[in-house]
Amino acid sequence: MSKPPLPPEAEALLSRPNPCVMATLRSDGTPVSTATWYAWKDGRVLINLDEGRVRLKHLRRDPRVTLTVLADDNWYTHITLIGRVTEMYDDKDLTDIDLLSRHYGGKPYPNRVRPRVSAWIEVERWHGWGEMKDNDQAAG
Repeated sequence: MSKPPLPPEAEALLSRPNPCVMATLRSDGTPVSTATWYAWKDGRVLINLDEGRVRLKHLRRDPRVTLTVLADDNWYTHITLIGRVTEMYDDKDLTDIDLLSRHYGGKPYPNRVRPRVSAWIEVERWHGWGEMKDNDQAAG
C-alpha cells in the first residue's frame, strides 16, 4: 500500500464520476459496504449522506472508511482509498449534494426536503489494481 500523494493517472481516474463503493464499520466491527457518489478535490474525497442513513451513524461513531473507485470503462481497474472522515457538517443549502448530483447526472439533486450531511475523507493509504497497479507499485 502506498501513501499519498497519488500519481497523476490515479488523480485523473478519481476525478471522473466513476462507480464507488464505501465501507464503514458497525458498532460490533462488522464492515458494511454501500454504493455512493463521491468527488475528488485537492487530494481529499467529498461524500454526502442523508441525515437518516445508518452509515452516517457509523461514521460519527468511527470515522474510518474505505472507498473503492472502479474505472467506469474497465472495472478491473480500480483504486482503493483507506482513510478517515476528518470534517463533517450539515449541507444546509444542499450545495455539496448538488455538486455530486451534477458530477454524476448533470442536474441538481431532486430531493430538496431531507437534511443532508457532508463529510471530507483524508486518504491515509491507497492501492490500485489493473491499469493503476503499476502506478501503485511505483509510488510505494
